[in-house]
Amino acid sequence: MPVVSPLGPFRPGPGGMPPYLAGREPEQTLLRELLSHVGGGEAPPGEVILYGPRGNGKTVLLGWVEAEAASEPRLDVLLVTPSEIPDRSRLAETLLPDSWWKRSGVSQVSVAGTGITWRPGREHPPTVREALTARASSAPCCLLLDEAHTLDPEVGRELLNASQQVGRRLPFLLVLAGTPNLQSRLAAMDASFWNRAEQVRVSRLREAAAADAFRRPLEAESVSVAQDALAAMVRESQGYPFFVQLLGRALWRQVSALPEGRRRVTLEHLDAARPEFDRIRGEFYAHRYEELATAGLLPVGRAVAEAFGRHALLPRHDLEDAIARGLGASSDAGRTESALATLRNLGYVWRVEALPEWEPGIPSLMDYVREYAPRAIG
Repeated sequence: MPVVSPLGPFRPGPGGMPPYLAGREPEQTLLRELLSHVGGGEAPPGEVILYGPRGNGKTVLLGWVEAEAASEPRLDVLLVTPSEIPDRSRLAETLLPDSWWKRSGVSQVSVAGTGITWRPGREHPPTVREALTARASSAPCCLLLDEAHTLDPEVGRELLNASQQVGRRLPFLLVLAGTPNLQSRLAAMDASFWNRAEQVRVSRLREAAAADAFRRPLEAESVSVAQDALAAMVRESQGYPFFVQLLGRALWRQVSALPEGRRRVTLEHLDAARPEFDRIRGEFYAHRYEELATAGLLPVGRAVAEAFGRHALLPRHDLEDAIARGLGASSDAGRTESALATLRNLGYVWRVEALPEWEPGIPSLMDYVREYAPRAIG
């Protein structure tokens, strides 16, 4: 009997690095090129914005960037979240933490216009631009900011403008990740950041990539997958990365204890794994349902779900018509636009590339909402 890990190769937790990062090759190529520029001591051609619905792997991709940068000894990498920089007074200490002082060998940072130098704990900290300049002058630097859609506007405005100024002349790269409303949040900060940024959508996996995300980790554990079972797994997950990891873990528990020569995923194993998968997926749906309820958009969510029906995509005008039906008598152009923005920010609907067509963030969530959400009154 082989010795197997009770956890298995799949990681359905928030931001857990999957055993095989499938379907992100274009994003990885872009990010490698930018890291190469910075690692070579050059100012990069631009910053990067990763945006998409929750559960699609933005945090995982940031983690990959962090590991890729950390593997290059010339690169200095820092991963932070807005919770670590709740106001402007914390920016300098976040960007120049104690660990940086110890590692860089820098003894002080000049504060322009004051004639003084600064170390943590002293008054008159440097500006964000000065802090970033000090860091990027010491070593090529990559700053990763997760959950960027929650960034305080004042903090964001200062950080983004300073990042662009520093990145024009020093080896400094900023990578932001956030939900679909990240773009509108950044635009509201009135930052000049948009001039150079690469905007990268992180959405559900295509069928071939989803199949690889299941198959490769299992094969690495000497578990084969029947072709009909693999096709059913891809359909069940709908290419949603969180569901791929969740279903993969449930399947691992069905086959990991089998003896050598019999460790093969079949449709029977998929049937046996469904109760665990359905239970956790149902909890996930219930949480998303409550988000719609809190936003007062359950009838709207149902009308949108009914409009999608068997359609994979909806033109914007059809989606707006469905939202208006869900709003009922209270519908007007302003409320329709506001409801669409909220549905997008929640990841309930998602615009396809640069086209005026929209798709469900998670198609199977629409089935749940159709079953349980009330219709509009009036």
